[in-house]
Formats: sequence, structure tokens, C-alpha cells
Amino acid sequence: MKIVKIIMISAVVTGLVSCDDFLDRTPQSNLSPETYFTNSSQLKAYADRMYPDILPSHSNSGNNYGIYGIDAGTDNQTGAEASNIYADGLWKVPNTESNDWKFDWIYHTNFFLSNVLVKYGEDLNGSQNTIEGNISEIKHYIGEVYFLRACEYFKRYWKFGDFPIVTEPLPDDKDVLIEVNKRMPRNEVARFILSDLDKAATLMSEQQMGTNRINKDVALLLKSRVALFEGTWLKYFKGTAFVPNGEGWPGKNKEYNANYQYQSGSIDNEITYFLEQSMVAAKEVAEKYKGSLTANTGVLQQSATEPENPYFEMFANEDLSSYPEVLLWRQYGRSLVTHAVDIAANQGNNRIGVTRGLVNNFLMSDGTPVYKNGSYADGNEYYKGDKTIHDVRQNRDSRLVVFLKEPGQKSILYENPEGTEAWMEEPYPLITSVDDQRGYLTGYALRKGGSFDQSNYLNMNSYSASICYRAAEALLNYMEACYEKNSSLDNLAKEYWQIIRERAHVDSNFEKTISQTDMNEEAKNDWGAYSGGRLIDATLYNIRRERRCELMAEGLRYMDLCRWRAMDQMISTPYFVEGIHIWNTPMEKWYNDLLADGSDKATVSSPTVSEYLRPYQKNSNQKCSNGYMWHMAHYLTPIMYKQFLVTLPSGNNVEDSPLYQNPYWPLVADQPAEK
Repeated sequence: MKIVKIIMISAVVTGLVSCDDFLDRTPQSNLSPETYFTNSSQLKAYADRMYPDILPSHSNSGNNYGIYGIDAGTDNQTGAEASNIYADGLWKVPNTESNDWKFDWIYHTNFFLSNVLVKYGEDLNGSQNTIEGNISEIKHYIGEVYFLRACEYFKRYWKFGDFPIVTEPLPDDKDVLIEVNKRMPRNEVARFILSDLDKAATLMSEQQMGTNRINKDVALLLKSRVALFEGTWLKYFKGTAFVPNGEGWPGKNKEYNANYQYQSGSIDNEITYFLEQSMVAAKEVAEKYKGSLTANTGVLQQSATEPENPYFEMFANEDLSSYPEVLLWRQYGRSLVTHAVDIAANQGNNRIGVTRGLVNNFLMSDGTPVYKNGSYADGNEYYKGDKTIHDVRQNRDSRLVVFLKEPGQKSILYENPEGTEAWMEEPYPLITSVDDQRGYLTGYALRKGGSFDQSNYLNMNSYSASICYRAAEALLNYMEACYEKNSSLDNLAKEYWQIIRERAHVDSNFEKTISQTDMNEEAKNDWGAYSGGRLIDATLYNIRRERRCELMAEGLRYMDLCRWRAMDQMISTPYFVEGIHIWNTPMEKWYNDLLADGSDKATVSSPTVSEYLRPYQKNSNQKCSNGYMWHMAHYLTPIMYKQFLVTLPSGNNVEDSPLYQNPYWPLVADQPAEK
């Protein structure tokens, strides 16, 4: 039997040849399911092929710089050019090209499951098993593929919301392909993902694998993330066009969704369901690992004779098998697959700047917010102010102390002459190096993910490991889901919060922090202070703060901001990204080429705008020079126009497509959001 991979309408991957306007096909394959998928090693090999393309890692982050760029375009980090997401009228409906609405790897997982389950047993208990090999391993590899399918669906769901649910490899039949393009309500997609993760966890429960393979704990962690995402999305978008049956929900205009009813009876019940699912899954992981989170000395190692800081090394080591907190990681090899994360950490973060807002958001080590210790600029005897990077790091949350780079710090402790690309010592931030990837966009930069070993800097071929999932997130997920559901914290949530803060070397009395939190001040630094344009309460805010600080540069910030509905305030009030306190400080004297005349040749923003460096206000021609703005439509990604054309049963009226566009995006190519 020859396999023809039908990728629903739009996928474009290596090896595909475009056959017509309706769909893309791979060349025919001689792989036969009758003679393949007959033993456990073949199941493993098939799953292995999908690992690098589906799982989060340095090499599939989109720029090979991993954590440097993955959270760019948020209030945490920002890129060399402002994102179109925040520029009025520049994010438009794609015409024919989109890397988001794709089904290639979903097809691969469906092909595996449709052929393997026939041999193993559709009921997942092995009742028909004819596959040779250790039964626990067979079950494990099937579980891995359920997990991988869940991963692929999560990528589509969090961007698009409502999405087609396809569980079988599809025939080369236009009518069938059009039919399966019906978008299922977002919560149904989330339920489908949770179902796959439940199957994955059950199937993988018997076999202990190394942490560079998917395992049960990873499935539970992702389940807690997905359920928390949907529970909070439904809560904060309730009644709007962004949830099923909300006012203006476009799905209501399609007959197949016109009479949709929530499985649980109401949106409120659905919110409770997802938050409970998140708590249960997160608790199972958190209880297992809460006593074995990686230790943090709170100190940045600065000589080869000093003790290493395990927390720092967890993000920079080549082998993460000895870190229980790391539930899944990807290994790299010098002569195999490499990346450029270390060189980015060693130098200017690939021109991805850390924002002043993120730096200000970190607490003092005694648990007090910065603004309770004098002004941001001058501070007091405890908080030293922000007139130098050295000062801003003093007496702070150790996650800032360890990861925020400071001029004069040693960047290489273990020398190797092969690593010619490495900077041995951190220089003054190269804020005027406009076109150099080594330049510093905001003046603030991280060393998270960077190795002290110079051998990692041979022609930018780094091979430190990449963390895919770690257990600390489970503690954070439980805390947030618990409070969102109950408006209070139970004893487990309180315990988890104390564990996270103790590791960060911050006073574990989070109640003291809550009592001293001024939400109007926090709103200056953190979009997460808002939901739906309104300030949230101080307890919920500090839970969000903890998540922001612990998971910075790990690829979850934009997802979090979207599910919290945390950008509404920018619809009417622009937000200005800022960096270091450059003007009227000692840092101004670090440079002799500061040009702030507003011309195209300007290297920095003018002090008449702000004493703080504003990377997008050097001149008025820059994108977002008038600040970040927001549109409600931008909470979801638009579906490309071609997708509507190729799913038409007949004629050329795009309204006849089974698809519907996301709220406030037009059914016209190359047009911006309507609202």
C-alpha cells in the first residue's frame, strides 16, 4: 500500500510538491504499514523522527537562538525591530503564506495511530497486539505519539482558538477534505488535547525512560498548561466573540456550530472544569518533584575554583539527566546538531533586549517591591537605584542577580582556545551598534542559557542542552489555577509558592509582598497587572509576577498575556518599551557616540523623551515610534485568505467555505484588523 500524505490544504514542508491550488502532497512513499510498525523499534524510530520538529527546543524556536527571541515582542523582551502585532495596521491577513495553519505533523501522528492501534488494540489495552517487543515499550511509544499530536494541536489551538479536529489520515478526496475543515469550538479542541494527554500519561506510566524521552510526567505537565490556558481564556473573554456563544462569536454563523452547547452545561461550568483539570494534573507533578527542584546558590559563579550554581548550570549544561526538575530535554552534539544560544547569551542576546519593565518587576530579596524602597532612579540604602546595572542587581531576587548581565563580569571561566567567538568578559552594553547582532537593544541583557565553557563557542556551534519542560511550572500552574478557581489559595498552593520563593532567595512571606503591592505602580512595568483593561487584585497579580520571573525567556510569556487578556489597555493608551537609565547617569559616560538628534542616524533616543533608552524612539520613522498599540483581533491569529478559497465547495464566494475568520479579522487578503 502506498501512502499519500494529505495535508489539509495548506502545509508546506521539505519534500512537498505543489500539485494544484487545493492541496499539497508529498511524493508517494514505498513505506507499507503491513510490513512496518511490526516491532517496538519501528515505533520508536517513527516517534524519534517527529521529536525535533514538534517538541520545543533551541533548533526549532524559529531563529536558532532559542530563548533569545522566543519571548521577544512582549513586555519582557523586545527585538531589533518592533513587532507588527503592536503596530497599527501592519499585521494583516496573509494571502497564501502561513506557517501556522498547517497539518503536516498532525498527519504523521494520525498515520501512526491509525495503523498501529489496529495492531495493538483500539481500546489501548493491547487486546489485539501483534507488535513484537516489550509490551511496556510498545505502550510507551504509542503514548509518545499521542503526546506529540497533543503538542501539535496546542500550537494551533492557542493561536487560532477554534480549530478542526482530525484524527485520521485523510483520503485524496476534495469533498472529504472540505468537510473536515469545520472548526470545532476552542474548548472542544482543548478537551481533545487533554484526552490525548490522558491517553499518553496512561500508556507511558509503566516504562521508565531517560528524561530525553517523553514521559508520563511531561504529559501531565502539558495537560496542566493546556487546561490552565483554556480555563483562564474562557474566564477573561467570557461574553465576547472570542468564546463559543459569546456576542459576535463567528462560529455561530455556521450551521454546524449554530446550536452549540457546552458539554458541562455552561461557560462557567466549563471554566471550573478546566481549572480543576489543571490543578489535578499539576498537583501530581508538583508533589513528585517539589522536594527535588534544582538548588540555587543565589550567586553567579565568577571563577573556576568557586562552587557552581546548579540553577544557572541547569540552563547551560550539556547533559541534564542529573537534574530531576528537568522533565524533558534535548541533547545536542558538537559534530551533530548545534545551536547559537550560548553565543547570544555571551554577547548581545542577538539584539533581543530585556525591558526595564521586567527588571523593575523583580522583588527585593526581602520581598518588597522596588518602589517601596525609594524612587526607581535613586532608591534608598537598600535598593540602590538604576543608574548603573551594578546598582540595579543589588539585594534583588536572585533570579535577576544571576541572569542579568553586568559589565565587568567574567563570561568564560573554563578556557579553550577553539572557542574564538566568545567574549571573555562582559563589556559595556553596545547600545549604539545598530546593525550588529552583537549589539544591545535596550542595554539590559540576560546570560540565561549561556555556558561558562569556552568550547561552546566554536564558530557559533553551541551544544548545551535545551530544556523542553521542567517541573517548576507545575507548582506555578497549580497556584494560579487554584486562585482563579477559588479566589483563595489552599495549603498546597501556599507551600508551592514558598518553595519557589525560597529557591529564588526571596523572603517566603508572600503575604507581606501582597500587602505592600500597589497595583497602579505594578501596571507601569507589567501588562499582567491587567485583565480586560482592568487592574486585577494584588494576590493574583503576585502569582503572575512569580510566573513571569521564574519562566522568563522560556517561551510562555506571550501565551500568558493572551490568555489573561492583558493587552486591552493598549487599545487606548500606548506603551513605550524602555531599557537602561542612560541619560544623566554614570552609564552615559560609557559612550562617546551617543547621537540623539531624531535623525535616521540617531543611535539612541532623546533625553527629552525619557531618561531611559527607548529603542523604537530614536527617530519618528521607526515602527512603533508612538508606542505599542493593540487591537482586540490580535489576541488570535488570522487565517490566510487562500484557505477560504481552496475550501469552497463551488463558486468563488468565500462565505461558503466551512471555515470562518477569527473575530475582527476581515475575509480579505492583505488587510489589517477591523477592531
